[in-house]
Amino acid sequence: MSVLTRDEAQTRAKLLDVHHYAIALDLTTGDETFTSRTVVRFTARTQADTFVELKPAELREATLDGHPLDPETLKDNRLPLKALTPGEHELRIDAVMRYSRTGEGMHRFTDPTDGETYVYTQLFMEDVQRVFAAFDQPDLKAVFDLSVKAPAGWSVLANGITTDLGDGHWQAAATPLISTYLVAVAAGPWHSVRTEHRGLPFGIHCRRSLAPYLDPDADEIFEITRQCYDRYHEKFEEPYPFDSYDQAFVPEFNAGAMENPGLVTFRDEFVYRSAVTDTERQTRAMVIAHEMAHMWFGDLVTLRWWDDIWLNESFAEYMGYQTLTEATRFTDTWVDFGVMRKGWGYDADQRPSTHPVAPEAVDDTAAALLNFDGISYAKGASALRQLVTWLGEKDFLAGINTHFARHRFANATLADFIDSLASATERDVHAWADAWLRTTGVDTLRPVVTPGEEGTYTLQVEHKGSRPHRVAVGLYDLDVADEGRHLVLRERLDLDVPQSTPQSIGKRPTLLLLNDGDLTYTKVRFDPESFKAVTETLSGLPSPLSRAVVWNALRDAVRDGELPPTAYLDAARTHLPHETDLALVQGVLAFASTYVADRYVTPEQRPAALATLSSLCRDLIRRTEDGDNPGLRLIAVRHSVNAAAHPDTIAAWLADGTVPGGPELDPELRWRVLARLAVLGATDESAIAAELARDPSATGQEGAARCRAALPTEEAKAQAWEAMFTRDDLSNYLFTATAQGFWQPEQTDLVRQYVPRYYEDAVALAARRGPAIADAAGRWAFPDHAIDEDNQALGQACLRDADPIPALRRKLVDQLDDLGRALRVRQS
Repeated sequence: MSVLTRDEAQTRAKLLDVHHYAIALDLTTGDETFTSRTVVRFTARTQADTFVELKPAELREATLDGHPLDPETLKDNRLPLKALTPGEHELRIDAVMRYSRTGEGMHRFTDPTDGETYVYTQLFMEDVQRVFAAFDQPDLKAVFDLSVKAPAGWSVLANGITTDLGDGHWQAAATPLISTYLVAVAAGPWHSVRTEHRGLPFGIHCRRSLAPYLDPDADEIFEITRQCYDRYHEKFEEPYPFDSYDQAFVPEFNAGAMENPGLVTFRDEFVYRSAVTDTERQTRAMVIAHEMAHMWFGDLVTLRWWDDIWLNESFAEYMGYQTLTEATRFTDTWVDFGVMRKGWGYDADQRPSTHPVAPEAVDDTAAALLNFDGISYAKGASALRQLVTWLGEKDFLAGINTHFARHRFANATLADFIDSLASATERDVHAWADAWLRTTGVDTLRPVVTPGEEGTYTLQVEHKGSRPHRVAVGLYDLDVADEGRHLVLRERLDLDVPQSTPQSIGKRPTLLLLNDGDLTYTKVRFDPESFKAVTETLSGLPSPLSRAVVWNALRDAVRDGELPPTAYLDAARTHLPHETDLALVQGVLAFASTYVADRYVTPEQRPAALATLSSLCRDLIRRTEDGDNPGLRLIAVRHSVNAAAHPDTIAAWLADGTVPGGPELDPELRWRVLARLAVLGATDESAIAAELARDPSATGQEGAARCRAALPTEEAKAQAWEAMFTRDDLSNYLFTATAQGFWQPEQTDLVRQYVPRYYEDAVALAARRGPAIADAAGRWAFPDHAIDEDNQALGQACLRDADPIPALRRKLVDQLDDLGRALRVRQS
């Protein structure tokens, strides 16, 4: 397949003005394909050759201005349009298109619970070509007029309000000018809940089998939606630019959500079938806020080319967290960002695949797809948070509103945005952008505390890196009235780094915390006295956001080989039993289990690491026996299951259907326990089949696949490997579940033979099945528990000799860098 290059896109944009698409989809033609008829009206400015993109199963007919085009000229995904003359043109395409099972293009899913079928589009980057013919680049915006023929009993959702014309025919209201990748349709026997807010129709939709789980949460989802909608209208002068706001929770979705204007699609795991914590509800709310921010950042004003993806994602990420904090009951969202999302950015920014937030050259769409990572989201949002700290929110919002006014329903670049900001402030935002958006890597700040005269001290910050920072420095003293168990904030200083002169801090604080409040993007370290205070009194810091900064600093120190991983476990064992913020408990336990226990400690140290985690979880379970913190108890139970080294206790929970004192085992916990029992060799196929009969849902199918792949037998591993790498019939979700079960630290010897097979088989699989499965194969099927130099050498040879497709290559580069880091941590 040919990928679109920046040069080709710029050439085509100079040649064409695209005005209108009329798209007719027939979804009644069978389980494998659907019919797509497209009429495109456009203007050519000069005489030239160009092309339109599509990826059909069959191109039945194509005409340009009434003259037939030869279907045989379609090569890969390009149909040539030769010798266009200046003026108006009409292109007609009649094609048969394939449904997807990988979440790309028009994804088709049959619900195992009730046999109902659903389809939806995910057209991001270049997958519109899988659904209809298009001049597929973001700066050729047009009006889209969509009609759909659907089976009886289905309803159809789209970017605009849809009308049922009868006999299975649906018509969507024409869109304003939008980019091709933002067109959306979702069809099936949806369960829908509707309301109206400020004259605008709101709707939420899910599979019928999920209706009993969506309905109890509908009020909460609508409340968050209304609160964010109102807050954005307070921030932005430009009103919401579309005719309705639907949110569809769709099956087997690859991303968290997609910002299609008027029809946001979410992965339907956000419709909770089992108990969740309030932090998980906050995450769902943040995604709602994030996607709504895209209605302005990305949909109203769209990037011109994919090098400016940060203009979409960084802004939506920042606005999502900030608006949720301002407008909803979730007032501590930046804690979750700090402990869960920010590490994603730090990790990505220290790998060989790092790139600037705003790279100067993204040569083609394949390269662009790789930049949807922790840098474009978490680092970019952190940079914006630092910009607001430096610029002030008033000037920041003034610049944003200027940007919307200048480029509404059009396209913009980094230079356009910086010019809009510059119009609202006297500060040198161009220099700021060069320092923050055009550079790579993570700065490190380290305090040097020096005694001065009469018992006073000064602070000098050692700055490793190149970016300017405005940081807060927290000076904390022991609370003598509380027998030294807690810290109190004496003063918070604002400091510009690099410093011009040392900063006086008065008497020596017990703890000096750089980047208190987490307002910049940097790693921080402690002076010796402060590190001692951290080990003794971390849980006594009054603010959860301050504690998040400390936990991140400890995490970074472990990854950099400056702090033994066992010391991180000791800190967790000491301080998490006293932690009150659920996001912090979840984030610390996730790092402690997934990285420290599974990768960073040696195999000889792993039993002790699991014992520490089990002991910690028992403490948390005992702490919550009175039932006043069910979220904390749920987190502790989940991680207790994950850390179980012996099956007896969790097997008894499964047999009884409950943890003593609660909670009862809902489907999520039952599958979690069964998966751990499978790893430990304490269950079998008959038990998995019985559990699947109890829960035959899509989630149950994934749970069964995960458990079967985790069984410690040669037969189970061989069957799982064949399912992943040979049969090619697994959906994206079932592939991921199988891969998650396959590699286990406890089964290193059993699966050793598959480590060299992985590289050859993954390269071939990615070439056959495309980027979505390549991403899953690189992320979930990689042998990341084989922490040894042989695995690293095999991977490097694959990158050198095997030519994996870009999506897989990027994942392998990242995984191998993480593998090398784990080796260094073990050797430090």
